[in-house]
Amino acid sequence: MDIVFVAGLVVTFATAVPVALQLRQHPRGLAILFFAEMWERFSYYGMRGLLIFFLTQQFLMDDRQASAGYGAYTALVYLMPLIGGVLADRLLGTRKAVAFGALLLVAGHTAMAFEGRPAVQELTWRGAKYEFVAQGRAEDRIVRLKVGEGLYDYAPTADGGLAVKGLPAAAPLPPVLPKGAFSLSVRDDNPVFKDIMYLALALIIMGVGFLKANISSIVGQLYPQDDPRRDPGFTLYYYGVNVGAFWAAIACGWLGQRIGWWAGFGAAGVGMLLGYLVFMVGQPLLEGHGGPPDPQRLKRPLLGPLSTEASTYLLSLAGVVVVFFVVQSGGLVGALLGAGTVLVLGYLGWYMVTQCSRVERERMMLALVLVAGSVVFWALYEQGGSSLNQFAERNVDLRLWAGQSMTAAQAQSFQGAGILLLAPVISAIWAWLGARGRDPNPVFKFAIGLLMVGASFFVIVFGARFAGPDFKTPLIYLAVAYTIQTTGELFLSPVGLSEMTKLAPRALISTMMATWFLGTAGAQWLAAQIAALTAADTVSGQVLDAGRSLATYNDVFLKIGAGGVAAGVVMLALSPWLKRWAHAGAYSPADQPDQTVIPERAQRVSGTHTH
Repeated sequence: MDIVFVAGLVVTFATAVPVALQLRQHPRGLAILFFAEMWERFSYYGMRGLLIFFLTQQFLMDDRQASAGYGAYTALVYLMPLIGGVLADRLLGTRKAVAFGALLLVAGHTAMAFEGRPAVQELTWRGAKYEFVAQGRAEDRIVRLKVGEGLYDYAPTADGGLAVKGLPAAAPLPPVLPKGAFSLSVRDDNPVFKDIMYLALALIIMGVGFLKANISSIVGQLYPQDDPRRDPGFTLYYYGVNVGAFWAAIACGWLGQRIGWWAGFGAAGVGMLLGYLVFMVGQPLLEGHGGPPDPQRLKRPLLGPLSTEASTYLLSLAGVVVVFFVVQSGGLVGALLGAGTVLVLGYLGWYMVTQCSRVERERMMLALVLVAGSVVFWALYEQGGSSLNQFAERNVDLRLWAGQSMTAAQAQSFQGAGILLLAPVISAIWAWLGARGRDPNPVFKFAIGLLMVGASFFVIVFGARFAGPDFKTPLIYLAVAYTIQTTGELFLSPVGLSEMTKLAPRALISTMMATWFLGTAGAQWLAAQIAALTAADTVSGQVLDAGRSLATYNDVFLKIGAGGVAAGVVMLALSPWLKRWAHAGAYSPADQPDQTVIPERAQRVSGTHTH
């Protein structure tokens, strides 16, 4: 049996036993939400681990195009829950919104499985065209140049040209092609499948918007206001989130590479279908929670004879069409994020100057500092789905032992495993320190998170010193880097949403939550710009010069690692002053956040693990 799957089973059983025992002490509806969200995260992260390879090896996008497409997709995934949450609050209710979102996700992941024939890379020399023939996927990919009836290996030359190995003397192509003497192009005989992919991404984006924004809020509704099981219930629920992400990397990462893209994406679709079925069958166990705020309003006509509910679904499908075009332009997504940032910051600045007392103003400024810190953190952390994913494919020795190896996408399971194993430890540490009045302030935790995510890239750069003649770094360094990043996430992520609700004036809680998610979406877009800096020359989706690729990764990773550490040092140095802006214990009865509402709002998360 594959050693990666065995290790996955060991980690799962080691962490799942106490979870299973505790679930019996909670409302039965929690188990329904637990498994529904587990499968939703399985579908999302299964697709996430394969997407960058699908773009570069199926459609032969260059690294910059692929990074921009990946970043546009993930940024929109973080933005859309803001709309889904509003529609659920005002019209549909959370149950209907989750069910509709799940159906969109099933459709989207299923559509991703229709891959069509891959695009073909062509070399043109003196008017004649020669095809590159590719076999396999990701790091197992082998590409050769077809000349006549033969397939030939090739390599880059020092001047940027191409040397074709083993060509017979009578071949129509010379063995060395100088730079500028030839051109490379992509031939796509089935462009409709690229449109199908973008439609699939649009469906997934809209589906995540409806589902992820709302399913976690139902968890809070299962418990009475003062039920001591409430916080432990959320902890159990997020175990389901993380175990789904963990197994997505293992299973879909293996299927997508060893069997085919269709298998990896199809498995994600099957997972989402299981999540939908679990949610629908288990609805009676939700005890009526999550219903629409005004059932009669949903029945009233809105668009002609169509009811308000049907009209909402129809308009959402029209929104899928809009997203279909937007997701194809990373520049447009960046412009929208920039405009949204200017508007939000302008409004918050006006509010702080004209509507806030000094205490409220300083709290809001602290909240914005934390948002800025989170943007830096997630921009580095989210390299996992793009540049670090490609680094694993191109410049990491993924061999294990006994002749076995893991795939590049499976390497992302180190993040999921880190969450499952370390979250209870970190939580226990905070509880132990809190009981002694020594729990670190949020700014300090943010600073440590930034230091860790920055230092993780130093580990990768250090590991490059031990790369072999094939320019592949030992796997252990990538594993350690992912573990350090995960530890940093546990320092920063659980704190962020909670602090937004504590620091914002009561009238601005929703706005500050939106600002947090806008910052996270912006971080996804920024992560894509960083990933584009690692771009390498490729032929038919395979890196041309592994040595130059490793040098580029080292240069970029060293710089962004230094940026992360510098941000952490600055925040650490300023924490004694910044923490004063929190004015702990200075809430007045009028602006004290409503603790019965905050947990539901604060748990509206979308993205990696807990954030």
